[in-house]
Amino acid sequence: MIYSENEILQYIEENDVKFVKLTFCDLKGRLKNISVLSSELAMTFERGVRITAKKIAGFEAANGKDLFLFPDAQTMTVLPWRPQQGRVIRMFCYIRYADGTPFEGDGRYFLKKAMKAAVAAGYCFRFGTSCEFTLFHKDANGLPTKTPHDYAGYCDVAPDDKGENIRRDVCLTLEQMGIHPISSRHESGCGQHEIDFNASSALKAADTFLSFKSAVKSVAETHDVHASFMPKPLRSDCGNGMHISFNVFPDNDMLEETKNNNELLKSAAAGIMKHIREFTLFTNSTVNSYERLGEFTAPRDIIWSDDEGAQLIRMNPESENTCVELRAADCVCDPYFVLGLMIYSALDGIEVKLALPEKNSGTERLPSTLEEAVSCTENSDFVKKYVPANILEVLLNYSREEWRGYTSAYDKDAFEEKHYFYSL
Repeated sequence: MIYSENEILQYIEENDVKFVKLTFCDLKGRLKNISVLSSELAMTFERGVRITAKKIAGFEAANGKDLFLFPDAQTMTVLPWRPQQGRVIRMFCYIRYADGTPFEGDGRYFLKKAMKAAVAAGYCFRFGTSCEFTLFHKDANGLPTKTPHDYAGYCDVAPDDKGENIRRDVCLTLEQMGIHPISSRHESGCGQHEIDFNASSALKAADTFLSFKSAVKSVAETHDVHASFMPKPLRSDCGNGMHISFNVFPDNDMLEETKNNNELLKSAAAGIMKHIREFTLFTNSTVNSYERLGEFTAPRDIIWSDDEGAQLIRMNPESENTCVELRAADCVCDPYFVLGLMIYSALDGIEVKLALPEKNSGTERLPSTLEEAVSCTENSDFVKKYVPANILEVLLNYSREEWRGYTSAYDKDAFEEKHYFYSL
């Protein structure tokens, strides 16, 4: 249900809401929040809440200027894992400077601009996600171990699948938040699970993805296990990816050349294949991300196919109900920038009616390391056209520092455990 600001204030009074979490994303794709008392929300809608930008990853791009969180009333939801007395609600926020102008590093603003660009060009995009995570046991001190929660395989059932009740609780929790998963199952890896979501607008799909990650982490804690979205938590097992499916429709009946929606999708997919190397840094943003790519069925080659396999894009151009599925991303990404760049690259393909290559053909590959991904992005006119220069500079510097830290580390496993296993 979508609420207005006044309806939320009324809801707070009638439902014993005591705290409001104002949620946003840093430039590393990690959720952050500030809690305010519900009595302060009316003023928060009007004036926002100031945050110390220099303490947020990537927000130093604001150059010392104050930043303010402004809650998006349409994203209000109750957090089911919080107490029912003295309830807690949550809203995603836009981030603005003191004069009201948007902060360039606000991913929701970036994605909203991409959506507006699509509408201006006469198109409407719908996105869905399929997200993987791995459950691990904890030790006697409550710290995560690298022992998987079970050793079941793809679509196995209980008792081999020990995560069945956890997935159930995650799905029920999401339903209480107004988010409706379409399916869930045990995946191929030990302790690995997947939950899939219906297509929606790009902004809602990105918000849903972050809500999903938060719900998984919170529900896992109640079951005394650790949920990890680390792309490759176990060297010898399947990694955790995120498949992003989309469709695009003409938003204007005057666009006669787009009557054949499959032709539209072919050009959109070709646009993504053209630019994917340039924004792989966004879809796969950590050193660990590149240990997953090319392993098992994770893609490495920039090819498409309608068959099951390790292709970058899966689609069936001959089907009436086809969609484009990008299989490279992982759940560490910032979904707002990823979906935004997918829209821009698809629009580029559509604008020039870019031809889709032959099935299973292509000589290019995704970057094989974070260092190579940095180089591809740094030299990309496409990315520079859409990602503000101050934000891109910060992101590139973070990635360079991470790569230097990894390559100079005496123990690579210890580096990854410190930087990824406990936090992702």
